[in-house]
Amino acid sequence: MKLGSPKAMSAYPKTILPIAASVGGLALFVIFASLLLVNQPIGTKVSGYFYSVDQASKIGLSSNNETSIIENWLNDTDKERTTVVSSINKTVTDKPVEIDTDKPVDLDTDKPVDLVKNKTIGLDTSNAVDLDTNKTVEIDTNKTVDIGTGKIADSSPKKIADSGCDIYHGKWVLDPAGPLYSNNSCPVLTQMQNCQGNGRPDKDYENYRWQPTKCDLPRFDPKKFLELMRGKTLAYVGDSVARNQMESMLCILWQAEAPINRGNKRMQRYYFRSTSTTIIRIWSSWLVHKTTEEFDFAPEGVDKLHLDAPDETFMGDVPTFDVLVLSSGHWFAKRSVYILNNEIVGGQLWWPDNSRKKKIDSTEAFEISVATIMSALVNKPDYKGLTVVRSYSPDHYEGGAWNTGGSCTGKIKPAVDGELVESEFTNIMHGKQVSGFNRGIKNKTNKSRVAFMDITKPFSYRHDGHPGPYRNLDPNKITKRSADGRPPPQDCLHWCMPGPVDTWNEFLMETIRRDFEAHDS
Repeated sequence: MKLGSPKAMSAYPKTILPIAASVGGLALFVIFASLLLVNQPIGTKVSGYFYSVDQASKIGLSSNNETSIIENWLNDTDKERTTVVSSINKTVTDKPVEIDTDKPVDLDTDKPVDLVKNKTIGLDTSNAVDLDTNKTVEIDTNKTVDIGTGKIADSSPKKIADSGCDIYHGKWVLDPAGPLYSNNSCPVLTQMQNCQGNGRPDKDYENYRWQPTKCDLPRFDPKKFLELMRGKTLAYVGDSVARNQMESMLCILWQAEAPINRGNKRMQRYYFRSTSTTIIRIWSSWLVHKTTEEFDFAPEGVDKLHLDAPDETFMGDVPTFDVLVLSSGHWFAKRSVYILNNEIVGGQLWWPDNSRKKKIDSTEAFEISVATIMSALVNKPDYKGLTVVRSYSPDHYEGGAWNTGGSCTGKIKPAVDGELVESEFTNIMHGKQVSGFNRGIKNKTNKSRVAFMDITKPFSYRHDGHPGPYRNLDPNKITKRSADGRPPPQDCLHWCMPGPVDTWNEFLMETIRRDFEAHDS
């Protein structure tokens, strides 16, 4: 039996040598890797390569979502933080932000965080700034945050407004973020409210925001509003102040999307295609039925207000409204006749026979009109929407009425308590409106909801927010008092745009959000 030739035996060393070399190399690699692991966890380095960050502890990786987000965004004990947002396809890193721990941190919490899964927040890294009481971090709120806990991310001592917070008590504070739009970025702005375009020299009136005492009123986010109103219709019904608020809403939303104009002579209507949201405005001076024909001893041509009948020009459209905002009050200073139970009971700037006694005055007529329209709405069988009554908008004709020399000329910032000029008439009208509202909804029978948006007191401080003499483009218009002290013609009723009126729509968005959340639950 042959055991094998020397030639065959010599093949084994050649086969064993490479194997031995491989085993030896592997052993050296394992020893090296073990030493490296002791000094620096490999996972940290790997995460650094994938996320461009050396500190992987700042990244929370979720097994349920494709998105990972920093949850410990800011820590008061650290002077520097690197904010990181990462996803499977894209990584965004923010710059280190200096935080002064001796000052409150302002993270622009006016912008609420939507808790929508699998979406990330985009950070504009070019706008990270020192965080002190006058500066904010710019955040791209076109995207939303999933923090995986079902809670709103809170990086401020104050809470985002919730149903337990009274948003109508607070103060006006200068906001470095500035207005939500400019007079040049809104094509539907009425020239009378285009104060900058009409030559008003100051701009600070655009830069104040309302700060509730116990929480923050979210800064209006047009994309979030359109999403909130997806497939729904918002209608503004009322006088020229309703137009003021509706145009403010359009100007804000226009920054996110240009709507399609589907209106007609009777009804302004704008359609936002991305969310099938419709914004409507219908004119109604008094919100009650009006005629001009001769009635009893009131001649033809004078407006007759039937205080116990709603205005039929919009009541037929009401069932199609998801949210209805009502505005009235100021036209009760206009010439009109008051009719109740088919009887003339009073008049404004018209009363031909002093031997007849008026049964009601203009403020009482206003109260009855509010009760009438609210009762009609909460008892309309096919109406299921939300009715928001925006409270009486204060004017600021100091030293007289709109037609007797009243003026708001020279007001360039909000009033403070010591200089606030109380208007007895405004207070009376506000009280009558509240009373009429409560009377009207007392015997509600349908499934609609109601809300009273009480802007009167906060806006009594905004004597700086009106056009004043800057009402038109006339280069020769008079803007200062005459030598004998008479003020120039001016508007101290409507509101500059941009300006304080935009806050009404922030109040409105918060009102709608709260109602929808309560209604859905």
